Amino acid sequence: MLRLAINGYGRIGRSVLRALYESRLRSQLQVVAVNELADARTVLHLTRYDSTHGRFPGTLEGDDRQLRVNGDAITLLRQPDISDLPWGELGIDIVLECSGAFSDRATAEQHLRQGAGRVLFSQPGEPDVDATVVYGVNHEALQGDHRIVSAASCTTNAIVPVIRALHQAVGIDSGTITTIHSAMNDQPVLDAYHHTDLRKTRAASQSIIPVDTGLARGVERVLPEMAGRFTAQALRVPTLNVSALDLTVLTCSDTDTGAINRAL
Repeated sequence: MLRLAINGYGRIGRSVLRALYESRLRSQLQVVAVNELADARTVLHLTRYDSTHGRFPGTLEGDDRQLRVNGDAITLLRQPDISDLPWGELGIDIVLECSGAFSDRATAEQHLRQGAGRVLFSQPGEPDVDATVVYGVNHEALQGDHRIVSAASCTTNAIVPVIRALHQAVGIDSGTITTIHSAMNDQPVLDAYHHTDLRKTRAASQSIIPVDTGLARGVERVLPEMAGRFTAQALRVPTLNVSALDLTVLTCSDTDTGAINRAL
């Protein structure tokens, strides 16, 4: 059984834990630790009640040291510095890096120095990670010596299988992608200061906000043959869940609706 630790217990970290207990993989994967700066009371409350996904489908208990899920004990840590995390002592095989705070190799290596076997980023990694993988597209590129891997972004996972299918069927000369994305936690509920982007000063609940996106670069990392062929833009919209992608391509050969539908 693989022993997992979640570093960063926000939207993605909590969803990972929930997905594990809703799946049939519990006999293969065990979350043994969560590192989150929030206090244990908040961790328990946010795990039990989710405004988007509803109540947790299992039993939850906890104290300052442990979260107990269906009787499974998960160690709660509150360490801001990776160099203080006891991954070796806990026998961690894979750290799920869900903090969103960084995505570079040098910082990920701190997890390895603390005793973790591997690190998996829940977001796009920098070019120096061992691999960026979209399962079903390039997961066979994973090698046994890869220790720092990125699972790419949600939008990359959604669009890359479509792009690959179209390119294999009719060839893609160029294209544009627009992601219509649910609001995120770096946006204010009301108009307020934002440290990097004036557009993000607008209320998430009232605005459709254009933001920068690295989606085109993400596509290239998974499908290198698509380098330089796509531009991408993103719109944040006032929803809690569910996003959409608009893809427009110039094909390399003549095609029709039937051929496109068969490819997809």
